[in-house]
Amino acid sequence: MAELTPSFAMSAHPDRARRLAEVATLLAHDENLPFDPVVPPIYQTSLFTFRSYRDMEETFSGRARRPVYSRGDNPTVMEFEKRIAQLEGAEASRAFSSGMGAISATVLALLRAGDRVLAVRHVYSDTFRLFQRLLPKFGIAVDYVDGTDAEAVIRGLSTARMLFLESPTSMVFDLQDLPKLAAAARAHGVVTVLDNSWATPVFQQPLLHGVDLVLHSASKYIGGHSDTVAGVVSGSAALIQQINQTTYSMFGAKLSPFEAWLLLRGLRTLTLRLPRHEASALVIADRLRQHPMVSRIHHPAFSNHPGRETLLGSTGLFSFEVDERVDVPRFIDALQLFRIGVSWGGHESLVVPAMASLHQTPDYNALARFSVSPRLIRLHVGLEDVESLWSDLERALTQETL
Repeated sequence: MAELTPSFAMSAHPDRARRLAEVATLLAHDENLPFDPVVPPIYQTSLFTFRSYRDMEETFSGRARRPVYSRGDNPTVMEFEKRIAQLEGAEASRAFSSGMGAISATVLALLRAGDRVLAVRHVYSDTFRLFQRLLPKFGIAVDYVDGTDAEAVIRGLSTARMLFLESPTSMVFDLQDLPKLAAAARAHGVVTVLDNSWATPVFQQPLLHGVDLVLHSASKYIGGHSDTVAGVVSGSAALIQQINQTTYSMFGAKLSPFEAWLLLRGLRTLTLRLPRHEASALVIADRLRQHPMVSRIHHPAFSNHPGRETLLGSTGLFSFEVDERVDVPRFIDALQLFRIGVSWGGHESLVVPAMASLHQTPDYNALARFSVSPRLIRLHVGLEDVESLWSDLERALTQETL
């Protein structure tokens, strides 16, 4: 099939306008808050007292649910969890102090010694480190597979307990056919977990396509202001309860009330920010694709993979590869508007060169199936003027060559 252009148009997806309108109204509207505030209050307290012995007994026996101690439930955090569950179409959500807190608690709550994880290649680097360095200590094995090859994934399910997905993946933005893989996993009795941080619940709802649990680094687009570190997992009430009863309270990776409040603030503008990130990134990606010193673009907008069908839009994160004429360190240092830094999802534009970032995970490329090119550069396109961002990139590409 011919290569697609940005006009292929996630923006023309028949469900996109309805989804954006639905989410915008949901996130701008509050109901049933005490004293009817327009902003949820911050319950900045470590504990909650009981009015009677019976009140405590009902709570501790599980017959009633109410906050007891903020390492467990806190009303501000619960409000954030409720919003994320609504966005994902989930029965329940649980928030954590980081994305890795959510991933670690989820994985270790559902697995035991002797289990095997089948993970798509190019998962987030800290997820990879968790899988390589910690899970073996618990007797849990991890194998990696090309997630773009649905048949290869399905062949690997027979002995797996968990299928760990990330669509699109980190650094190279590979897609997976979520409905097909989720159905196959369910047929094998395998639980599916998906990192949905890139697309957000606005542009992809994996639970609607059969995935069991959805994870987010809420530090990214959900927060949207680069001032919060948080994570969240959503799914069925039974699976979230399994996490609650095992790893959540024991790990102590609880989300603070103030950070939950910041996340609720970020959610208000999510449907306004995402289309701006998307539009600017598509302009930049298309121009880079046509630049003589760029050899490849990694962006779901230029993919014909079936995994694109579950996306209602794209965001501001993608990568590209430069040819041998470009001195990568000099190019990076020549940029003025793109700041050098990890993470993404905030207002600012960022650049990460693979040749530097992979030093953090030296065993990543030791697996031949991963093989990220040292000439790969990841961009996060922020909310700055797109023509100014393009001028910055074009000048650096032109001037900083070998």
